[in-house]
Amino acid sequence: MTKLSSNLSFRVAALFACHFFGFGLFLPFFPVVLETRGLSAAEIGFILGAGTIARIAASPVFSNIADRTGQRRLCILVYSLIGAAFIALFSLPGGLVVVTISVIGYMVIKAPVLPLSDAYALDVNRNTGADYARMRLWGSAGFVAANLIGGTLAAATSSWIILVLIAAAALATGAVAMSLPRQKRDDAHAQSAAGEADVPFKSVWFWPVLAVLGLFQATHAAFYGFGTIYWQAMDVPDFSIGVLWATGVVAEIALFTIAGKLALRFDPPIFLIVAGLAAIVRWGLFPFADTFVSMAALQLLHGLTFGASHLGAVAILAKVVPSRWAGTGQGLLATSIGIQMAIGLSISGALFDTDPNAPFYLMAAASVVGVVAMIALTPLVRQRMDAVA
Repeated sequence: MTKLSSNLSFRVAALFACHFFGFGLFLPFFPVVLETRGLSAAEIGFILGAGTIARIAASPVFSNIADRTGQRRLCILVYSLIGAAFIALFSLPGGLVVVTISVIGYMVIKAPVLPLSDAYALDVNRNTGADYARMRLWGSAGFVAANLIGGTLAAATSSWIILVLIAAAALATGAVAMSLPRQKRDDAHAQSAAGEADVPFKSVWFWPVLAVLGLFQATHAAFYGFGTIYWQAMDVPDFSIGVLWATGVVAEIALFTIAGKLALRFDPPIFLIVAGLAAIVRWGLFPFADTFVSMAALQLLHGLTFGASHLGAVAILAKVVPSRWAGTGQGLLATSIGIQMAIGLSISGALFDTDPNAPFYLMAAASVVGVVAMIALTPLVRQRMDAVA
């Protein structure tokens, strides 16, 4: 790798790190922030579920705007600035209405940032040979740092600092995006599959595959929405909760570090099937983990349940979606995840009030469905990937 491409890889890594630092505070600890505002578990589930539903439309639309205009970096800046403004709105008085607008607005406007960042990183991978997984792992590192910091700030008296840091992360993400150089796109790839101008979005086979790719990520819904609250109810100290979140992401980083070598031996569908099997074990045993050691052991599976499923999905889309429409493709994946995550969050919120263990059993069952569906679709996926290789 040349010095120039190494410098570019560093900046892309910084883009992921800044974005995921904010995400690493929002995802595990924002439910706690909402709880400090007096919201019930059902209200938290409704707001997060509604926010996920709202971003379903936003992600592909805003990502497509960036693809059509060729202004991915500028769009990341604009979306990040607006996201910081919505976080600022949260601090204003106004009760449930203001909280709902703030949270949903933030989730909607930040939805396309990761798909566009992934699309840019994939262009860098094509143009310079830089390892996508090694750039992306710094996003996970940012997430870990946020977990550890958030674990010390989750108390009611200091939760406002979480809001400040989330807003600062959004501003930093926009600043880094504008420091990146423009990338050329391999538009010739768009003509390589059966002459279809918008391959593969107009093909029937694409949509069930997209749904299954999203399902693997959506099986984390119960954990993302209520994992921290679940552990707090078990009297796990806040800092220990941060360590547990960080443990999972450290395992994810470890996988990303060696993913390039694994990809030489196993194709993307195998990554997804392994991720689903790990999810069955993780969520099926989650309610039985009653010590810190057992909780941490299950958190190590996050490297597979999230990391392997993410790498598998991104690799499949990178093969079958032209680089010109990479942002839209990644945005559609986010939409697939969002639809299923919204359903999972809403159902989990209702189940959690009745039986806190039930949402995790539901996630295990959904993982079984994902594994079976991926096994069935693997021949088709491999055929389509080979067709555009």
